[in-house]
Amino acid sequence: MKKLYLGNEAVARGLWEAGVTFGSSYPGTPSTEVTEFAATYDEMTTEWAPNEKVAMEAALGASIAGARSFCAMKHVGLNVAADPLFTASYTGVRGGMLTIVADDPGMHSSQNEQDSRHYARAAKVLMLEPADSAECLAFTKLAFDLAERFDTPVLLRLTTRVAHSRSLVTTAERQELPLQEYVKDPNKYVMMPAMAQKRHVFVEERIAAQIAFAEEEAFALELNKVEYHDKKIGIIAAGIVYQYAKEALGESASYLKLGQVYPLPTQAIRNFAAQCDVVYVLEELDDYIEQHCRALGLDVIGKEAFTLLGEYSQALIAQVILGEERETLSTGLEIPGRPPVLCPGCPHRGLFYALKRIGVAVSGDIGCYTLGALPPLGMLDTCICMGASVSALHGRNKANPALAQKSVAVLGDSTFIHSGVTGLINIAYNESNSVVIILDNSITGMTGHQENPTTGKNIKGEPAPFVSLEKLSAAVGIEDVRVVDPNALAETEKQIRSALATDKPAVVISRRPCALLKSVKHSPPLTVDRAKCTGCRACMRIGCPAISIVDGKAEIDATQCVGCGVCAQLCRFGAIGLRN
Repeated sequence: MKKLYLGNEAVARGLWEAGVTFGSSYPGTPSTEVTEFAATYDEMTTEWAPNEKVAMEAALGASIAGARSFCAMKHVGLNVAADPLFTASYTGVRGGMLTIVADDPGMHSSQNEQDSRHYARAAKVLMLEPADSAECLAFTKLAFDLAERFDTPVLLRLTTRVAHSRSLVTTAERQELPLQEYVKDPNKYVMMPAMAQKRHVFVEERIAAQIAFAEEEAFALELNKVEYHDKKIGIIAAGIVYQYAKEALGESASYLKLGQVYPLPTQAIRNFAAQCDVVYVLEELDDYIEQHCRALGLDVIGKEAFTLLGEYSQALIAQVILGEERETLSTGLEIPGRPPVLCPGCPHRGLFYALKRIGVAVSGDIGCYTLGALPPLGMLDTCICMGASVSALHGRNKANPALAQKSVAVLGDSTFIHSGVTGLINIAYNESNSVVIILDNSITGMTGHQENPTTGKNIKGEPAPFVSLEKLSAAVGIEDVRVVDPNALAETEKQIRSALATDKPAVVISRRPCALLKSVKHSPPLTVDRAKCTGCRACMRIGCPAISIVDGKAEIDATQCVGCGVCAQLCRFGAIGLRN
């Protein structure tokens, strides 16, 4: 049956068709929907893990038990999971194990543009890269066969455009597979030095076998493929860039499309290059394939003509290779910019306003609240990676104790569970006078409302045990734990000032659910009494998109306002209230 699927949706379908029985992930755009779609198939046990390292370790455990398994994450999540990945390369698998990693060229929702292909080479594990939804499904199924054939974990690399674009796929029935028999094998799975040394030999032999596969069988399976047209121009590409090149150049070029991007073939690339007058290597981000070609002694054109930054496009390829300026559609209208902002009624807005009044430096983290760095709030000093807010605050205060009463860390409930709790243990154990604020909005917000261990629900929305942030903070050694409602501005400010004034570490839990949750009941929208409004713009200081200035007076958009009341607390003239 033919269906129109997102790339991520096609991967999930491929997991189901391949007979996968277990999957564990941590949400991260652009990979999140893989696991969300996978959770709709009851034959697979699917779950959200506290972080990517736990997810990969759980998937490896399921594989060793004889099941086909998967984990999914975005590119920076693979950093977190790198520890088990490198050792899983040595242990190999029993049931096939697939890690889906989604890179984000252009940084649409990420703090860097790292290229995950380097992980495949560094960890010495097979990596496949699909170019559309049909290949997402097909390559996912093939990955499990290859994992079991070569005794290796497999990486499936997506990028934002493949993950979030739709194209036709042909679906099939599920392959029901029994669990492979578990056999105790410490020489394979206990990575003490003596065992690991022998497994390293196996890994190098495995790579040689995979290179041979890339030279011949990968082409027979159309994992890699050659398309000869006009041989004056040869294009070597993989993933979405292959699609861009085909659209830009058509039959005015020949193509070597690589679906297996580690290990790469050698003779097949040489043979293709020998057939073409000039060869371009087209790849977003790093010169990964280009370096391989140059190591083979090939004279190719790559990053010297293109860029290491951001995404490619059909227009860019046509301009560089053909010298053509492609027409682009435009409305001709001057459309105002729409920078990202905290949503109307966002509980983080009141918290940041209180911090601004106190005048502290804020060690920030990854989540919706990162938007607090933007004007008019402007209350983040740093944002590095998941959980770094807590650890960085500790280091800051240890290096300069005078800053302790002038600095806080902020991070969300999901981020705290992911990797903030270890930083908090460090604060308690090494005794820094640090104030950590956990922004508990009762959901994993930025990636689209996924449950986490603090919400009391699992991936299917079913009841599950939940972690008490208060009890956990106390258990790791924090004696001063406070809970505030961030919409109560005066009390929030008072509690944070009090925590900062002490000479010991403290946790402040800023607790109010995300305004976008379906379970949240909103108050009626507020309005502005224009007769009382002086146009002082005090209400604009919180950056709520529902508030604007019209003819010198504040105005509230009733279609956006959720009646949180934060703006009313800022108005000294009582001009903001309920509609009559």
